[in-house]
Amino acid sequence: MQHADRRTVEHSSLSASQRSQRAKIAAAARWAKADGHAGTQAARDAFLARFEAEVDPDGVLPPQERARRAESAKRAYFQRMAFARGRKSA
Repeated sequence: MQHADRRTVEHSSLSASQRSQRAKIAAAARWAKADGHAGTQAARDAFLARFEAEVDPDGVLPPQERARRAESAKRAYFQRMAFARGRKSA
């Protein structure tokens, strides 16, 4: 049996809870060896770029104003998510 096949068999023999626990262990081990903040910087930059493009699609605003507006758009995004989550639980 090849290595990839063994992983598939191992994966299918685990419950969802066991797979989740194994993933948490792997994540903790990974972040124990690295700077978590630096490791996710590219993702945070891309996430913020989404809001910068939303508020200044033509790139005409001064950088400070674009950043201010992007931060407000990001805040609104998270507030909408919280609002939707609150409506689901009600």
